[in-house]
Amino acid sequence: MRKFDTKVQHLKYKVLREVARHAWDDSLYDKILDIPSIISPGKTPTMRCCVYKERAILTERVKLAMGGDKSNPNVIEVIDIACDECPAAGYEVTDSCRGCLAHRCEDVCKRGAITFDQYHVAHIDKSKCVECGQCAKVCPFSAIANRKRPCQNACKVKAISINSNNAAHIDNSKCISCGACVYQCPWGAISEKSFILDVIATLKASKSGNNKVYAVVAPTISSQFTYAKLGQVITGLKELGFHTVIEAALGADMVALSESKELVEKGFLTSSCCPAFVMYIQKTFPELVPFISHNPSPMTAISEHIKKMDPTAKVVFIGPCTAKKMEFQLDSVKPFVDSVITFEELQALFDSKGVDITELDEGVLDNASYFGRIFARCGGLSDAVTEALKEQGIEDFVLKAFACDGIEECRTALLKKSKNVLDANFIEGMACVGGCIGGAGCLTHGEKNKSEVDKYGREALEKTILDATSVLNM
Repeated sequence: MRKFDTKVQHLKYKVLREVARHAWDDSLYDKILDIPSIISPGKTPTMRCCVYKERAILTERVKLAMGGDKSNPNVIEVIDIACDECPAAGYEVTDSCRGCLAHRCEDVCKRGAITFDQYHVAHIDKSKCVECGQCAKVCPFSAIANRKRPCQNACKVKAISINSNNAAHIDNSKCISCGACVYQCPWGAISEKSFILDVIATLKASKSGNNKVYAVVAPTISSQFTYAKLGQVITGLKELGFHTVIEAALGADMVALSESKELVEKGFLTSSCCPAFVMYIQKTFPELVPFISHNPSPMTAISEHIKKMDPTAKVVFIGPCTAKKMEFQLDSVKPFVDSVITFEELQALFDSKGVDITELDEGVLDNASYFGRIFARCGGLSDAVTEALKEQGIEDFVLKAFACDGIEECRTALLKKSKNVLDANFIEGMACVGGCIGGAGCLTHGEKNKSEVDKYGREALEKTILDATSVLNM
C-alpha cells in the first residue's frame, strides 16, 4: 500500500510519526535521542556513506519535526549536512562536444565566456558566465548541460543559491515558502518546519477542557489518501480528537461572493487565496500590492466564522500547502487559525496513534458548493467568481480572467500588468503548478488529482454558492 510519491516523503513521514507517537504519551523528551536509531538501526547504512551520518541527519529532521529553528522566520529550512551530494556547477560542457567548426556557442555568448582548447573542445569561464543558457540552446550536439541543483531548478523565484560550504542557501527576502524545493530535493535536504506538536497538545488539552478543536480541511483532500475513502478520513480526524471537520471550500464560497463584488467595485484585482502568490507580489512587484484583493483566504474566512460562532474554539487547517504555515502566523490571521499541518503530517498523526482509516465507517463532509471545492485546481477560482457574479445578478460586468498555473505564469501576468499591457481584469494566482493539488504537502502529485477534485465538486449537495453560504446566516 503506497501512500507517498517518493522515498524522501516516506522518510520525513517516519520521523514525524515517531515524534508524534512519543508526544501522545508524553515520552518525547525521554525518547528523543532514540528516534534516529529507531529509523536507522544497526550498522549498515541504507541512505548515506555511513549509519552515523544517517543518524546525524535524522537528528536534524527531528528538530524540524519539533518546530525547527525558532530564529529563522521562514518555515522552509535547509539541513546543511544533508546537502552535499549535488553538483553546483551551472552550465558545463560535456563529453559530447565534438569541437565543431560552427562555434555557435561562442558566437551567441555576449560575455565572451566560451573559449576552445588545442583540441577545439569548448570551455566555459565561470567568472564571466551569467547562466543565461543561450549556448546550450544553440549547440547542435546538446553538449552543454545545465548542472543546476534540483532545488535551484524548482525555485522559480531564484531564492536559492549555493553557499561556501557547498550547501543550498535560501534568501528569505525572495522566498515565498511555496515548498517547490522541498518536494524536488532528491535528498530531502530542504524541508519545512512542522507544528505537529502544537496540534497534538491542542487535541490533548481539548479532552480535559472545554475547547473544541475544529479541523478545516482543504478541498485537495479529495485527491489524497487514495487507499481509503474520503468519509473514512473524516471519521479518522474525529478519532484523533477533532470535534468537527469543516470544508475550507465553504470559506472559498464566501470569498467568491465577496471577491466578485470587490472586483466590480475596483475594476481590477489579483486574487488573495494563495499565500505564496500574495508574498510573490509583495516581494517582487510591490507596486501592484494595492491591487491584491482585500478578502482573506478561504482558510481564514471560514476560521473567522468558526471563532465567531464559538469564541473558545481551536482551529487547525489541514491542507497541501507549506505557505499556509507562514500565513497563519500573520497578525491578521493569528486570531482565527491556531495551527497548520499538511496531509503528510496528517498521515503521520493517524499512524502515530494507530488509527487505520481503512477500517473506519464513513463520515460525512458536505459544507460547500461545487464552486468552492474546485478552488483546489487552477482556474477554479475564476470559475467561482464567474458563478458568483451570475448568482448575484451582476450582469453588466464581464470577467476577463488570467488564471496562472504556477509561479512562472504568475510572473508573466504581473509583468504585463506592471506595463499596462495585460488583457484581463482579474489575475488568479496559483504558485504551485496545477494549483493546490500540486502543493508540496500533498501525499501524491499527478494529473488524476485534478479529475478527483472535479469529481468531488460534482458530488456537493449544494449546487450554488448562495445555497452553500446560506447556512452561515442561520
